[in-house]
Amino acid sequence: MNLQTYLKLDATDIAELIRMNELTPQAFLNLAFQRLEQVNPTLNAVVHDRKDRVMAEAENINTEQPFAGVPILLKNLSQSIAGELLTSSSKLMKDTVSQRDANFVSKLREAGFLFMGHTNTPEFGLKNITEPELYGPTRNPWNTNHSSGGSSGGAAAAIAAGVIPAAGASDGGGSIRIPASFTGLFGLKPTRGRTPVGPGSGRQWQGASIDFVLSRSVRDSAALLDILQVVQPEAAFQTPAFSGSYKEDMEVPFTKPLRIAYTTESPVGTPVSDDAREAVAKTVQWVEKAGHTVEEKVHDVDGIRLMQDYYMMNSGEISAVTAQLERSLSRELTPDDVEIETWLLHEAGKSVSAADFSESLASWDMAAAQMEAFHRTYDFFITPATAYTAPEIGELSHSQADQEAWHQKMEKADKTQQQAIIWDVFLPSLTYTPFTQLANLTGQPAMSLPVHVSREGLPLGVQVMASKGKENQLLKLAFQLEQSNIWVGMKDNPMLNV
Repeated sequence: MNLQTYLKLDATDIAELIRMNELTPQAFLNLAFQRLEQVNPTLNAVVHDRKDRVMAEAENINTEQPFAGVPILLKNLSQSIAGELLTSSSKLMKDTVSQRDANFVSKLREAGFLFMGHTNTPEFGLKNITEPELYGPTRNPWNTNHSSGGSSGGAAAAIAAGVIPAAGASDGGGSIRIPASFTGLFGLKPTRGRTPVGPGSGRQWQGASIDFVLSRSVRDSAALLDILQVVQPEAAFQTPAFSGSYKEDMEVPFTKPLRIAYTTESPVGTPVSDDAREAVAKTVQWVEKAGHTVEEKVHDVDGIRLMQDYYMMNSGEISAVTAQLERSLSRELTPDDVEIETWLLHEAGKSVSAADFSESLASWDMAAAQMEAFHRTYDFFITPATAYTAPEIGELSHSQADQEAWHQKMEKADKTQQQAIIWDVFLPSLTYTPFTQLANLTGQPAMSLPVHVSREGLPLGVQVMASKGKENQLLKLAFQLEQSNIWVGMKDNPMLNV
């Protein structure tokens, strides 16, 4: 098989070819590494590979496993492999070696996947772009002057460039859906509690974050959700298992017309591009032609309050992470140890009381109740996945002067002023991506669909949300749209036309 043929395959194709003895796992690994060697010097998608070890592991594949021998990349956050580096793209953790497989990774291993290495992320996954100081920026295969998004930016770039058809990802505020939007991929964030966590981290970002994958095809994400869904006894959050097969159910037509709400207005009052509005408009037009009822309607959740509470959680969580690091280092951290966003959240977190933290989480529950009431009327809620196409590399970085000014302000600020500083620091990024955080805080499933390419040649996705436990409905809609003429396919991606 030549490389051009390999680029057209999804993970389901590869698994079937291996099962039929058409090609060996080693042959597919060689093609994947060949492609990685071609594109990674430019894209910087993969920061750590394990070529020799994974080639040896390919010798012992059980071909009865559903994805036996299929190459995959994991995310350099939470998706640990025993004996391998897992650095969270932080200078402080650049030599950290994992002691065991994450439960998420164990489930992928049981399915037969072969782990090529880890992809680039922002430090601690805190940004919607992937430009860590430790490894440098990951670039967008559609236009290398632009970002591939974050925090699963390395995963998205590797898939969009054809290294692998699917990759491990996670989503704590849009980190699957944002890079999917920016790179023309399918990105599903499942319901809170749907996929494995831990060990020892049962409430990632208090349940806002969930591990899953990015993929080029809807059927790969559906098949992987079949494999990864779990009711995990030790987990803080659980959701009832779907009794059918996601992959089979997605091909079954809807039994009745759906009622769908949509908006293109930012929940925090920030601008929204014409491209984002156009992407929603063409999606709305398609679902109307498919026989569904569509209405422009906004839910009752206070978007600004929700983001304030999101940043409150970020402050507390990062303060806890940095406290652990200080204990392991036997010293206090300094601003030179971490990036500016990490440091400011670390400082602000020191002022967050238990009452503040608890009150902020209570607002998530209120938002969840409001959205569940909304979904009693509307099956789906459509918005842009991102308000703009991908920013340029460095566009959302902060100048040295700004960083020094924020340091000084943070030292003198009270806790209310500190949270205001956090808002200002993240506002430029939030302007690009104001739509995704809602589903993380309510626990709902949501997906980004690749349906639009701008006149400048950059993709932009549309987000669809459903009530908890309704991933099967989302996948059904995605599968139907994948057959339509508005779906952005491989033919539209310049890096896959080699």
